[in-house]
Amino acid sequence: MNRPNNVEVVFTPEMYPNFENEEANVVIIDILRATSAICTAFENGVDEMIPVPSIEKARKRKEEGYIVAAERDGNVLDFADFGNSPFNFTEDRVKGKQIAYSTTNGTRAIHTAKGSNMVIIASFINLSAVVNLLAKENRDVIILCAGWKGKFCLEDTLCAGAIAEQLLASGSFNTICDSAKASVDLWKLAQPNLLKYVDKVAQRERLQRLGLDDVIEYCHTPDSSDKIPVYKNDRLIEISNL
Repeated sequence: MNRPNNVEVVFTPEMYPNFENEEANVVIIDILRATSAICTAFENGVDEMIPVPSIEKARKRKEEGYIVAAERDGNVLDFADFGNSPFNFTEDRVKGKQIAYSTTNGTRAIHTAKGSNMVIIASFINLSAVVNLLAKENRDVIILCAGWKGKFCLEDTLCAGAIAEQLLASGSFNTICDSAKASVDLWKLAQPNLLKYVDKVAQRERLQRLGLDDVIEYCHTPDSSDKIPVYKNDRLIEISNL
């Protein structure tokens, strides 16, 4: 009898070496705002996105002629075309385009996991599509939260818990991972009134100080897209294009 697949949750990229499994599918989550913006871009027809881990490399991509979306600490970099609000990635701006993308936490998490079987970009926006893919893949799953500069983030963990809960409920997954169980517990606590719960998250306060918290409801609304971006050959593409 085959064992159920394992699902684990990693709270920050710094913890990832303790979980690393090159045979697993890794799900990257950065709800406010990197993975929500990526999913929005693919919903609106972006051709591909190049996740860039450093400011220097993002600047080089700009010099090479790429459209660049880049921020640090929520602020748009001075050479970038725009930042990482999902509302920047409109169809008229991104459809059919190649965009270089660099953020404080999310793009670093993507590069952290690139040695795995498949790197999948998830958010509340494409929650059900990602769960359905993971259920079909028949592999162990590691859900990697981008966090904030090495610190635990509530909003990422809530989405991780939502994914883990559905995988565990399918009967094809199991976990002996305390962080996965904690994520599910937090999700169950927040789920009845998610927007009220996320009022307390630190990143919401950071965005509010910058006048960028208009994305909160959008980033916590499930299933507005069925697009699944995946990392392949140093680029993000929609999974149907693999």
